Amino acid sequence: MAADAQTDPVESVNTFIGTKDDGNTFPGAAMPFGKAHSSPIGAHYAGWRYDDPVIRGFGHFFLSGAGCHEQGGLVSVLPTTGLPSSFDHRRYGVGYSHDGEVGKPGYYRVRLASGITVESTATTRTGVERFAFPAGATPHVLVNVGQANDKEPVTGSSVRVVDDRTLAGTVTAQAFCGGKPYTTHFTTMFDRPFERTGNWGGAEGGAGLRGQWVRFADGPVTAATAISHVDAEGAAKNLTEARGRPFDALRAAAQSAWRRELRSVDIDAADPDDRAVFYTALYHVLLQPLTGNDVDGRYRGFDGRVHTAAGWTYYEYYSLWDTYRAHNQLLALLRPQRAKDIARSVLAIHDQGGWLPRWAYANQETNTMTGDPVTPFLVDLWRFGALEGSAERAYAALARNAGGVPPAGSPFEGRAGNPSYLANGFVQFDREFPKKGQDVDPHHGASATLEYALADCSLSIMAEALGRTGEAAVLRRRGLNHRTLWDDSVTDRGFTGFPRPRTADGRWLDPFTPQGRDGFHEGTAWQYQWLVQQDVPGLVRRLGGAGAAAARLDDFFAYPDLVADPAGTVREKWVVGPYDYYNQFRYNPNNEPDLHAPWMYALIGQPWKTSAVNRAAQTLFVNAPNGVTGNDDLGTMSAWYVFSALGLYPVTPGTGQFLLHAPRFGRAVLHLESGRDVVITAPGADPASLQYAKAVSLDGVGHDRTWVDHEALTSGARLAFELTGDPTEATWGTGPDAAPPSPCSDG
Repeated sequence: MAADAQTDPVESVNTFIGTKDDGNTFPGAAMPFGKAHSSPIGAHYAGWRYDDPVIRGFGHFFLSGAGCHEQGGLVSVLPTTGLPSSFDHRRYGVGYSHDGEVGKPGYYRVRLASGITVESTATTRTGVERFAFPAGATPHVLVNVGQANDKEPVTGSSVRVVDDRTLAGTVTAQAFCGGKPYTTHFTTMFDRPFERTGNWGGAEGGAGLRGQWVRFADGPVTAATAISHVDAEGAAKNLTEARGRPFDALRAAAQSAWRRELRSVDIDAADPDDRAVFYTALYHVLLQPLTGNDVDGRYRGFDGRVHTAAGWTYYEYYSLWDTYRAHNQLLALLRPQRAKDIARSVLAIHDQGGWLPRWAYANQETNTMTGDPVTPFLVDLWRFGALEGSAERAYAALARNAGGVPPAGSPFEGRAGNPSYLANGFVQFDREFPKKGQDVDPHHGASATLEYALADCSLSIMAEALGRTGEAAVLRRRGLNHRTLWDDSVTDRGFTGFPRPRTADGRWLDPFTPQGRDGFHEGTAWQYQWLVQQDVPGLVRRLGGAGAAAARLDDFFAYPDLVADPAGTVREKWVVGPYDYYNQFRYNPNNEPDLHAPWMYALIGQPWKTSAVNRAAQTLFVNAPNGVTGNDDLGTMSAWYVFSALGLYPVTPGTGQFLLHAPRFGRAVLHLESGRDVVITAPGADPASLQYAKAVSLDGVGHDRTWVDHEALTSGARLAFELTGDPTEATWGTGPDAAPPSPCSDG
């Protein structure tokens, strides 16, 4: 096994990473981008937490790393040796042991205190369990349709006996983060007939305990559960992925699929923990978005109707405020064909629902988070070639989104702050502004302004490329709207000048503190001041020049302390609780708003500090259940780690530019779908120490710029780094033209 772990990325993955301290990942079985899963349910709202004392069942739908309560766990099954005294899973949950527990891609195993061993695997649309019962026990299985994850409201359910091997039904549950209830159809098939069955709570109804128990003459027993958002026929058809196939064959197929996906990147890492952290991060990236269509191509669209994806895959569940920053670009680089289907799916949401989404859950918009994340998301997909043949159609949808507001009757909020933003250059801060869902932009007017401006700048790049020069000029000017928030009179910690919220009449919010929450979403003015990567010269001027900007970054990262004690500084001075977004003046690696901030050093001419900050931040990712910092947010934090470890990062949406820094590994190879490779070498790389880039070459030629274009990578590239542990030797990338130009700066 140890030898396999050095060559087989499947053996390197530890699916328990992120299952503690609100990383909110799940340890069970899944396929890449799979619709269905098989994973334990405990008392934690995300499904299961590593220190949960009991397992309540094995659910068949989860979101990996999301932060809101409603995250699935639907159609829970639990093997027992008899019927419980109560059919409430909070009472019949069973203890288990971590001894012998296995969490690998496509496979999970645990031994319950009842003596039953449970193994899980999955196909794209089914979750599969195999139950081994102790000798002399009478095998029972409970199929609970009335309960799911803790705090996942089930408002309606049904279950019926199809035949002596099959159950079918529905679960109507609450969508993520304040969305509306939606219905999942399921079919559960056993590999042997049950000799007796019974129902609790009735076959159909609203909220309340409900389910079906089945008893078998003997074991072991394998159960396969297929789910569909279309109808009962869809669930039954999806079951064909598992029907008639032995558990071990399904497991082998799942792990083979994961092996192909994970081998898209090879790394040289002598430390097994390093391999585990990297490949688990890549695994988490490749879990989503989720396959949305059934095996026959049908899916339920945002108009509530059934549509068919013929010859392509419809994907759903888009945490765009998170994923536009790193996850989207990593998928587009490694899996461009999937990226094309993702882009096509987002445009289908627009066409069927009437507007572009922000946080799309199943076939509804939850209006969770703020800003305009869909614009940089789609623009980057265009920049990476995923909108070939659809660029004009996509631009029309994006321009409509950027220039208007959805009608009152639409379930989408879109840019709710646009009336003020388009008229005045800023989104007003208004706590009383009505909202359609979880969030709305004027409740966080300052951060929404910064997000809109970044989105507008990215869209200007697309507009210019499509020959819309007039529209591009307007969008570039709007890309500078972050300046409308800059208040030179605000002082904090000895630094002067911060973005400050404005009210509808244009006045500054008063009172105001840069460490406070008013006007900013899940962050403070300290974090959000760096969300202007489209206009670095403008930001530097407002900070008082390059020296003053560097000094503020040094304070933001506690840089002198970081150099002396990287791991200690990161954990003691950066990290607070996963949901403590406010009262902070330092970098927050737990959340998205300032994920790009380490590369601001490179953009102002101090790239060696970018390398140091990245190496320090990587210490937060460890081979343990608490090994993800903050919520993983559908693979976003994991994507950040993958890029950070490789030595490149997509900082500015729409540019296609990857900024460079010292890689973590001596050698890494990205095997692109085209058959070309990106080879990244850094002889002497030592993850345990701070290192800096002394020199870089691209395809054998000295490369003084701190970035490479997407096209250079996708054509196949050899990036070679010469590293040093002495920052005084790290003069690479410090020349006047080394940093990329800001796409929306006016000089």
